[in-house]
Amino acid sequence: MSGVITTERKRAVVYEATVVGLRMETADTATLQLELAPEAGPVEYRAGQYLNIDPHQFRALAPLAAFLEEKKGRKEPVRAYSLASAPHERYVAITVKDEPYLPGVSLYPPLLSPLLVHGSPVGTRMKVMGFMGPYILPPDVDERTQHVLHVIAGSGMVPNFSLIKDALHRGLRVRHTLLATNKTWEDVLFREELHALERAHPERLRIVHALTREPDGSRFGERVRQGRISQALLEELMPPSPEARENLLVYACGPAITPWDRRKALETRTPATPRFMETVIGHLHALGVGDKRIKREVYG
Repeated sequence: MSGVITTERKRAVVYEATVVGLRMETADTATLQLELAPEAGPVEYRAGQYLNIDPHQFRALAPLAAFLEEKKGRKEPVRAYSLASAPHERYVAITVKDEPYLPGVSLYPPLLSPLLVHGSPVGTRMKVMGFMGPYILPPDVDERTQHVLHVIAGSGMVPNFSLIKDALHRGLRVRHTLLATNKTWEDVLFREELHALERAHPERLRIVHALTREPDGSRFGERVRQGRISQALLEELMPPSPEARENLLVYACGPAITPWDRRKALETRTPATPRFMETVIGHLHALGVGDKRIKREVYG
């Protein structure tokens, strides 16, 4: 992650959490509502941040964790999950996608995400560590810009959903444009909630979808486009004047080239194939948006 927007560093706190609600967003993605025990102190976080969960606390995962640690030669790290909730909401919420294991494609099977998505019914207790991450709006965002462009892929929607909900709830003047790419209409996370926010705040939120595997995306409305996010589409959604573009802030979240991809590229002496983040950043640079105006959060 990189960018110029920073937040005050605070010591992470371990909370006892109880799952008080679980909603399947898609067949492989679930939102878990967590009630955090007050013993650790008040729950304070910024929209767009994340929390960590240590897989070693789950006895059911011990055999797989031991297997993966033997294969990798290192201890399995904690997993980070972006917050889908905003600070004004009652419960802390995370949205987790169960990544599949694809033989010949995936290097290792996922460890924690299948359990969280499919094996964490209401009442499940766990320890979580929060809250971290600089993927937040600056406190003076209304003075820095009039327009925030969110460019996301798939589950990259999660922290941006939190950011948008928070900004609208607080009555910030800045306008938000959300450009989301997914395979199909059914893959779009928080679709109904986002469009309800757009209807409630038409002057401050605009949503555009790019669908890559829908044969006829136009049936979902005029703001659904076919194919991947292109430079032309990004330019269409940016402010038209050069002065306004100079102050544009971009929040981009999605998959990027992984360290494993880079190692493989070095071994085979072939360039790593750009993924969502590298492609989008290239388009933004071509349109004159510098790195200091781009906030990134990536996943592999």
